[in-house]
Amino acid sequence: MIDRQTIDKIMDAANIVDVVSDFVSLRKRGTSYKGLCPFHDDTTPSFSVSPAKGVYKCFACGKAGNVVNFIMEHEQMTYPDALRWLARKYNIEIEERELTDEERQQQGERESMLIVNEWAAGYFHDVLINDVDGRAIGLQYFRQRGFRDDIIERFELGFCLNRRDAMAQAALKKGYKAEFLVKTGLCYEKDGRKETDEDADNVEDGKSSKEIIDRFRGRVIFPWIGVGGKVIAFGGRLLDTRTKGVAQKYVNSPDSDIYHKDHELYGIFQAKRQIVKEDRVYMVEGYTDVISMHQCGIENVVANSGTALSVFQIKLLRRFTQNITLLYDGDEAGIHAAMRGTDMLLAEGMNVKVLLLPDNEDPDSFARKHRAEEFRKYIEENQTDFIEFKTRLMLKGVSDPIKRSEAISSIVKSISVIKDPIIRATYIKDCSQRIGIAEQTLITQMNKFIRDERNRPQSPQDGNKGAVGNNREPDRVSVNGNGAISRLTAAEIHVDRTNKELRLSSAIERMIVQTIVRYGEQIIFHNVETEDGSVIDLTVIEYIYYDFNSDNLNLSVPIYNKMLEEAMEHVHDDGFTAETFFLQHHDIEIAQLATTLSIDDYNLSKSMQIEVEEEMLRNQVRHLMLDYRMYHVEMQLKQLQQQLSLVANDTERMMAVMKQIHTLQEQRNVFAKHLGSNIIN
Repeated sequence: MIDRQTIDKIMDAANIVDVVSDFVSLRKRGTSYKGLCPFHDDTTPSFSVSPAKGVYKCFACGKAGNVVNFIMEHEQMTYPDALRWLARKYNIEIEERELTDEERQQQGERESMLIVNEWAAGYFHDVLINDVDGRAIGLQYFRQRGFRDDIIERFELGFCLNRRDAMAQAALKKGYKAEFLVKTGLCYEKDGRKETDEDADNVEDGKSSKEIIDRFRGRVIFPWIGVGGKVIAFGGRLLDTRTKGVAQKYVNSPDSDIYHKDHELYGIFQAKRQIVKEDRVYMVEGYTDVISMHQCGIENVVANSGTALSVFQIKLLRRFTQNITLLYDGDEAGIHAAMRGTDMLLAEGMNVKVLLLPDNEDPDSFARKHRAEEFRKYIEENQTDFIEFKTRLMLKGVSDPIKRSEAISSIVKSISVIKDPIIRATYIKDCSQRIGIAEQTLITQMNKFIRDERNRPQSPQDGNKGAVGNNREPDRVSVNGNGAISRLTAAEIHVDRTNKELRLSSAIERMIVQTIVRYGEQIIFHNVETEDGSVIDLTVIEYIYYDFNSDNLNLSVPIYNKMLEEAMEHVHDDGFTAETFFLQHHDIEIAQLATTLSIDDYNLSKSMQIEVEEEMLRNQVRHLMLDYRMYHVEMQLKQLQQQLSLVANDTERMMAVMKQIHTLQEQRNVFAKHLGSNIIN
């Protein structure tokens, strides 16, 4: 358990702009920051971060919360783990008791896999630095590549001993389960053999034992560190000592619950800050390309490590920048890699440059021969936009009209996938001038490609591209005081029935709690005399609390009642403001709800924002409470009307019900008069 005092210390230290910037490229807009939302396929900056309130909100998908919510949602962490993550970032010490064996077993499977990977990365690195074989084989290899000690440390490079199960046995002795060694892909299972009589006695009749084998034995290790800093996978390179050379053979972790190769990019964790700073990313192919460029001084570089570039990887990069340079070898494989990624990058809104290095050079070798300034200068002078790249590549030396036509169609098709019509038009004009074909001819062909794509039947793989055809539940919504739609949190959904009256009740209650969060500590009544003769000032919180209690009324959503009770307990604390109190609440569900309620579902310019004055706020609160009471009277009247038909043969009971109806009708008319409507019934 993390004590409340430590939680408060973490919340006070955590700067939401600083934290979110680790994952999203933010630009300052007025008093807030904007960027592409990391929680959905965002094409325009819909994600807003408010440093003053310490919250974020996406105005497209509705995701909102404080700094802890962000880490929980983005890194798929539990509440305690998100707090630990922030504590590590801000060097805050957390004193916790050690988990018992039973509690350790209850940890989620995903978390267990991450813990095993974290240990394994440390184990491999320790073997590299301290083991005799690790130093003689693994470290010697990295030395031959010219890697400095600080670079080896930065990328947590390691070595796995060339023994069948050395790592597995070390893990088992430390208490890690074989189940998770296999699920992470660190090991694989193989049928064991009965080699001795003693072994045979330990195996049930007719069954063979399973042994686990180190997947990466005899290889140097490249840990994959995810964007959040967790070790999610490993790559292992085999060293062929028999031929005193290197067999170009890699083994990578298989897909698992924590790692999907087409979703991840090698080096993203080490590169993300520099990518944001320079607003550009260099894409290379291999581990050593990334590492050598870092050592050279160019840090905004990632690798897709031999896989075809995927949409998931592109979306990951777009959180940090829209500018990418494909930096590949100049051989046939490098050309093919550049060609296959271009259209996908353009379709996802990336600004693409391409640079093929000179013959017999790759980013690794080129970086080892040049300083950062020289490398950057070479890139700036030799990178080309995708049209020039494709034009040079596909039209160079082509005189056959058919082949030339096919090449031009390929270039125009690449332009057609760009979503921004202005950028498309600019590229078409440029293409027309380069290849000497009328602009209108190219536009006609481009429009044909666009129509064909729009009319293409959606495949099952396209199901996650939009709201139609996916498995995502539609958002639940309610209407706030300004008539704007706002999404309901999980804590509220259970009262949002299909019944119209219940939806109305939910909307009124939500607006009451929203008023508490935004203005709870503000005084709206002065010099109010109490029953004991004393005179007090009433805040919004107190007025609502006393108004409910006067008739034993309750809000229908438990979390709403909890918030009102806690607000009442703390309203007279020194420096209390309801918004800060709830936004930094230790109950993450309350904090998330408070975030949603504290931020409007649309952005108003500063000139259109209205300061809520005391009289306006007082009238608003009164109106809300009258609405709430009117709703309850209407519900009671409906119930009594139904009872009348059931007691039609019992005159005494019928008269009693009619008397209740009359009393409630009078109450309703009083409420209606105050609310500005007339009801005669």
